[in-house]
Amino acid sequence: MQRQIINLDMDCFFVAVEVLKDNRLKNRPVAIGGNADRGILTSVSYEARRLGVYGGMPTRMAKQLCPQLHIVKGNADEYSKYSHMVTEVIRERVPVMEKAAIDEHYVDMTGMDKYIGTLKFAHELRTKVIDETGLPLTFGLSVNKTVSKIVANEHKPNGEGYIELPGVQQFLNPLSIKKIPGVGDTTYIKLSEMGVRQIYTLIQIPAEMMFRIMGQNGITLWQKANGIDNTPVIPYRENKSISDQRDFTTESMDVERIRQLIATMITELAYELRKQHKLTACITVTIRYANFETVTRQARIAYTSLDFTLIEKAKELFDKAYDRRMLLRLVGIRLSHLVGGFEQIDLYSTSNEQYSLYQSMDKIRNRFGKKAIVIASSLKPNPKSRPDVS
Repeated sequence: MQRQIINLDMDCFFVAVEVLKDNRLKNRPVAIGGNADRGILTSVSYEARRLGVYGGMPTRMAKQLCPQLHIVKGNADEYSKYSHMVTEVIRERVPVMEKAAIDEHYVDMTGMDKYIGTLKFAHELRTKVIDETGLPLTFGLSVNKTVSKIVANEHKPNGEGYIELPGVQQFLNPLSIKKIPGVGDTTYIKLSEMGVRQIYTLIQIPAEMMFRIMGQNGITLWQKANGIDNTPVIPYRENKSISDQRDFTTESMDVERIRQLIATMITELAYELRKQHKLTACITVTIRYANFETVTRQARIAYTSLDFTLIEKAKELFDKAYDRRMLLRLVGIRLSHLVGGFEQIDLYSTSNEQYSLYQSMDKIRNRFGKKAIVIASSLKPNPKSRPDVS
């Protein structure tokens, strides 16, 4: 049975939310970013892109290049709210949905065409999202996740695209290899040096040679260039999570030391989020008193994977949970409502230097292990007074 996969991708999502809130920004070069001295841009409108501005560009450089650029600081809570709204509209109407990122969803309609025309359904679903949220949306419909995503990208902004199986290779061949999901600058440069810049050229290379050049990634890239992708649409569930808990071998009521332990746990979990290219929208803190009474506090937050943001919220929840002067025997942290994405969502509130610090810390952890570096707030200057954990 031929698969029918829809890729639903919001157009310039952060900027679109800001335009929805302030109509004066419509059709103007707009960017979401930090301050002019040290900030970088996280999202830019199509009008700004046409003037040479791009996401990840330092704010100072963008303003020099485009003096008329309107920079908005951004609001993570608003973006998370609208992301949830879009997800709910889609989830209520489809059999299988994967939330691939804060602004992107996949829908598997395989086998449903005999009940409802999939192209007609995709059009109606897109219209419903736009009507209920006010946000622009593009969809691509095709035989797998890779092709449907490329189709969507080729029909942006605010468009609709459909490529049936017989036309997949004809559609892919003239495109740049940069259009293949997962092809970054390093891969593009490597293949360009070999004279491979179009998908048509790439598919002429034997798969065995791609394996010798790039290993298993070369095979995956070759398959995508040939329109092959058997990756399933993974049903989205809000309870996807990562967690950690520490049992104290010696019960403790040293609040400051426990707060430091929470910071350490969050730092390790946030690193795991970034390594998996995930963001979290919900944090849960659990404590257990010496009498085995368990208390849990939970909060929905703006999508993030940044240590300091999560530590602040975790400590706040711990303070709410620990309202009795009693010994504790356990503390636990859970980060849930995970979606694919990168920490750039919070960059408009993070300086360029702080972002560089996160990247440098992660590089050290990747090389020497996740415990190789910690932030100051998780240090324990007096080990004898800290709770022993197991």
